[in-house]
Amino acid sequence: MAEHDNTNDVSAAQPSKLSDLLERGWKIFEEVDSTNEPLASSSIQVRVKRGIGMLEEASSMVALLDLFSRNEELEEIATADLKYLLLPALLGALTMKQTGRDKRLEVVRTARGHFMDFLKRCKEYNMSRFELPRLTNEKETPDDASETGSSTAAVPPKPCPSDLVSMAAQRKELEARLSDVRKAVDSGQADDEVSRDFYNLNARRWVTVCLEEIESIDQEMEILQQMDGLKQGAAKQPAQPVRPPMKPFILTKDAVQARVFGAGYPSLPTMTVDDWYEQHRLRGAMPDQGIPRRVDVEEDTDAKEREEQDKEKNAENDDEESLLRARNWDEWRDTHRRGYGNRHNMG
Repeated sequence: MAEHDNTNDVSAAQPSKLSDLLERGWKIFEEVDSTNEPLASSSIQVRVKRGIGMLEEASSMVALLDLFSRNEELEEIATADLKYLLLPALLGALTMKQTGRDKRLEVVRTARGHFMDFLKRCKEYNMSRFELPRLTNEKETPDDASETGSSTAAVPPKPCPSDLVSMAAQRKELEARLSDVRKAVDSGQADDEVSRDFYNLNARRWVTVCLEEIESIDQEMEILQQMDGLKQGAAKQPAQPVRPPMKPFILTKDAVQARVFGAGYPSLPTMTVDDWYEQHRLRGAMPDQGIPRRVDVEEDTDAKEREEQDKEKNAENDDEESLLRARNWDEWRDTHRRGYGNRHNMG
């Protein structure tokens, strides 16, 4: 008998805890959604994480209790259980409040999965008339394929402007009706019919919200995937080869200096100017290599070279003549005394 009483206590405690988790997680979402604080602030992100944990625990309990089934109609669901239909929608909306660029693609994919779970459940219960978005970047399940008539995943078509206007008008109307019903529910004076209407209106409103969110997510995912592709492409590009450092050497004027410096610095290689020039010429590294010169420029160069050669020859001839004159002068001085031939002061 005592064991039976304990079982009843546990069964009674689970729904109470489930309801508390949903209410607290729902409240956190509404507070975060309406706050003026920066969404990326640590205090907001801590609350977002706490709310997600509460809603995830509540979702696990709903699955464990098997509150919803495809074989039942919406009218068969107890009024007290209707509110748990909102769990995936709230989870997706709170997940979208997470910040961080490094995990943004993972965040939007997770949120989209929660939104799709909610829309599928609403579609099963015929809570609202809408077209279920197809899966993106994933394989469809057999159930998805039967609903969409396709066995492969495809990007959902973008709603036309008239659909967007209709959805916005429908959402505005639902929010207006919800505002009136919420007052009765919050006052605690709502009967079963009013409470049921309140949760039905909430579910229908969240259908429009989730459809809009999925459309926005699909656009963001496309951009994020393109950015990831660019990053991966940049990472795969081969790095530029590092040029090995040039070994030091001593540049000498001629071979004699090369032998002298080589003897003094055996650890350093030596190279003459001619060797250095020839090495760079063979590699095509000289400034004038590979540049065709004009014929007239070559002719001017040859003329200048000939002129320089003539000057050198003239200089050499002048030097010989000067040397010969100096030598004759010395000989003449040896054979003639000083004052010879000076007749200026003679009487």
